[in-house]
Amino acid sequence: MKNISYITGAVMLLIASFTSCKKDFLTLSPTDRVTDNSITTDTAVFEAYVINGYVGAILQTKEGSYSPPGFGRGFEYAMWSSVTDESVYTGNDGSWVLQQGQLSADNTGIAGTFWGRSYRSIRECNYALSVINGLPLNAAHKARLIGELEFIRAFRYQDLIRNYGGVVLIGDNVTGLNSNLQDPALFKRATIAESISYAVAQLDDAAAKLPVNNSSSWALGRATKGAALALKSRLLLYAASPLYNAGTWEAAAAAAKAVMDMGKYNIDQGGYSKLFLNPNSTEIIFERLYFSNTAIHLPIERANGPNGYDGWGGNAPLQNLVDAYPMANGKPITDPTSGYDPQNPYVNRDPRFYATILYNKAAYRGSTVDVYLPGGKDSNQGPSNWNTGLTGYYLRKFMNDNYPIVNPAGVAGAQPWIYFRYAEILLNYAEAQNEAAGPDQSVYQAINTVRSRASVVMPPLSGLSKSAMQAAIQNERQIELAFEEHRFYDVRRWKIASQTENVPAYGMSATVNSANPSGYTYARKVALTGRVFKESEYWLPIPLTEIQASNGQLKQNAGY
Repeated sequence: MKNISYITGAVMLLIASFTSCKKDFLTLSPTDRVTDNSITTDTAVFEAYVINGYVGAILQTKEGSYSPPGFGRGFEYAMWSSVTDESVYTGNDGSWVLQQGQLSADNTGIAGTFWGRSYRSIRECNYALSVINGLPLNAAHKARLIGELEFIRAFRYQDLIRNYGGVVLIGDNVTGLNSNLQDPALFKRATIAESISYAVAQLDDAAAKLPVNNSSSWALGRATKGAALALKSRLLLYAASPLYNAGTWEAAAAAAKAVMDMGKYNIDQGGYSKLFLNPNSTEIIFERLYFSNTAIHLPIERANGPNGYDGWGGNAPLQNLVDAYPMANGKPITDPTSGYDPQNPYVNRDPRFYATILYNKAAYRGSTVDVYLPGGKDSNQGPSNWNTGLTGYYLRKFMNDNYPIVNPAGVAGAQPWIYFRYAEILLNYAEAQNEAAGPDQSVYQAINTVRSRASVVMPPLSGLSKSAMQAAIQNERQIELAFEEHRFYDVRRWKIASQTENVPAYGMSATVNSANPSGYTYARKVALTGRVFKESEYWLPIPLTEIQASNGQLKQNAGY
């Protein structure tokens, strides 16, 4: 695997907290930070500063020594899936606030860091862009670094836009402690259309400057032309969606097609499970890399494994998601002709189900997952019962069975976190083109390419109306992209969150019953009480501290 020059540990923290140093009466310079003079005169330090933009802005509420943060929460503790109908986090970790409709400007749970960390990163990009022309860099290398900074800045704006709607556009300004806090431009929110147009323009310029391929000197994990175009595709898909109503489906389809026409990426035929363990997969467009003993994430096997294996049972999949997986014949489980048996529910399902979710009697690490009662080792009657998942299911996706669950430090945690992969682009195209022109041949080709992955191979779709294809694409995104931080934003942009999030968080109980062919009686249960969604929650609230810091000039989202 190609190396990546990620800076970690103390060096990363130094560069993240650069400052001008003023001599005091002792005439001593601080030794715990890098001066701005170093950044503006030393090309190696400057490049390290740029690279830190991918992993910096440490403003999470819960980050351990395992993982310096990147653009999102990724694998850490309560994943973003656990504020959706995909999973529920056993230990809460600030996720139940969103699940139970308690979100407010001063009670944001795990959703409170986007605003501050995004604008900090934007400021860091702006600072780098303001000084780069004074550095002795050759023109080509300088252009690439500018492209990277524009990409990172646009990614941060994406996180602001998709969580808050229209945002404050800083432009190239570098704000500081001496900035005029009475300047209304510092707090005026642009419209959603203006916000997206700005980010897309940045990505167009970045795509023109960034390389198509990473080489040994332009390492994996850093932005490429494909990464910039993929982010543009996502933003324009959001823009055209009902919640945003700020763009056209034609533009969204064209943006996805631009990535497809590169001819660089394809669906990984090595298997759905293996895709998420292989940082060199040809399906990956942009990823966060981790390395043992330097920068690793919290080992996901430890954080989410069944309690009978000494796992923590963290992000427990919901029955709501399990029900979305069709049968292997392509029919939904609600179809009376599908062959689904509610008392033998895990037979002949979409292959992605088995690669994503651990269920009662699923094969796992030379044994089986036993959530049944009485006496199942992975139930609340098993060992470490305080780590028992709440739903009767455990997470399977992303897991590497070669990693230990017990004592994983320094050994486990090297899976990449994938921000963009080709399957998303194909589904972006299928959705946008279907909305623009109906289910033409290109729509079928895009979605059926995803469904024909080796080890998945679902029956191809055919003969659907536009509305039926819309429903099929929404279901395909739900199961293909499960746990990859899409569902939260998809149900909102489609404006269906009031339906998907206003139903109970279901799990499944399994009770030993030798009279049933499966050997068990299966019954739904409520895994988390009080699940509710309010109309105001289509957007997150800007944290109250940010509103107060602006002396009330920053406009809050409606309903908060």
